[in-house]
Amino acid sequence: MRINIKRLTETAIIPTRQHEGDAGYDLYADIQESVTIKPHTTEFIKTGIAIEIPDGYFGAIFARSGLATDDGLRPANCVGVCDSRYRGEYMLALYNDSTAAQIVSSGDRIAQLVVMPYLNVEFNEVDELSNTERGVGGFGSTGK
Repeated sequence: MRINIKRLTETAIIPTRQHEGDAGYDLYADIQESVTIKPHTTEFIKTGIAIEIPDGYFGAIFARSGLATDDGLRPANCVGVCDSRYRGEYMLALYNDSTAAQIVSSGDRIAQLVVMPYLNVEFNEVDELSNTERGVGGFGSTGK
């Protein structure tokens, strides 16, 4: 699948995969100066790119596992959803879960983008739902 992408600045880096077969494409910070993210706060980080995701797909933005576990940085909304009709700059709200200030510099890998299909559905309102073995059992209902 070929997806159109536009650099919004000369310094923007096109998303890359570290290994053939990786699902996630690294997104890079494209900022004028380094940003310090204090503990338990959020800062917006620009990527300098806009992407034309095809209809029937969306761009899911996930944390980079190393950045999250080593530095405590993750998307503030946990998983970002970039709809196919969005044509603006991809920006991340990075949250610092750690107890130390973290610095993000231009060119740092800050998250990963996975292009995923989705289903268009229509909701059908009914008075009753079908019965299942689990039924209405919620949190913890299936044991440990």
